Amino acid sequence: MTTGVRRRMGVDERRQQLIGVALELFSQRSPDEVSIDEIASAAGISRPLVYHYFPGKLSLYEAALKRAADDLAGRFVEPREGPLGARLLRVMRRYFDFVDEHGPGFSALMRGGPAVGSTTTNALIDSVRQAAYVQILSHLGVTDPPARLELVVRSWISLAESTALIWLDGRRIPRRELEVQLVHDFAALAAVSAAHDEEMGALLRGALADELADGPFTDLVGRLVALAS
Repeated sequence: MTTGVRRRMGVDERRQQLIGVALELFSQRSPDEVSIDEIASAAGISRPLVYHYFPGKLSLYEAALKRAADDLAGRFVEPREGPLGARLLRVMRRYFDFVDEHGPGFSALMRGGPAVGSTTTNALIDSVRQAAYVQILSHLGVTDPPARLELVVRSWISLAESTALIWLDGRRIPRRELEVQLVHDFAALAAVSAAHDEEMGALLRGALADELADGPFTDLVGRLVALAS
């Protein structure tokens, strides 16, 4: 982050710089606590010049949020190679990388920040959830999901959000354990659904068929067997 350095920039370059500076500050503290004066100082420009590029903090927040949302959605992109459990674990590690790096900003986004109720903000949050949903379906090789599968995937995405928010409040559980636990949660949700629906059962059997002996799904089965005995 550049502090107190003035230099001429083109309009788009300056806007991108301000978005980057704002995103870094919003990642360190809740957007409600960051002032336009701080953003101006960190960017090395005057307060009036910030308003020349953005009408107010809300518009700058939404621009920063758009960049963060694109970044977060990209964390769910994973080549469809190898066992499903390993792929989901890599996704969760990238997801928690983002949460770890942008804690206050992530919390403000999911719990509500200065753009609470904003159509733009709500649309961005929904776009991340939809991108995650589409990617998970891609991992499963499904284009037209049955109702139960949609319920499983969307419930799991909500669970990942809630887990990340709770983890940020004190980080009392090791992050790596939670990443594995969320992959186990996906398998558990799918298994419960499969117990009620043969189509889900076939999908789950297909996913488990490729699982390795040291994969996260195999690990869950071993833990449940040990627990039952």
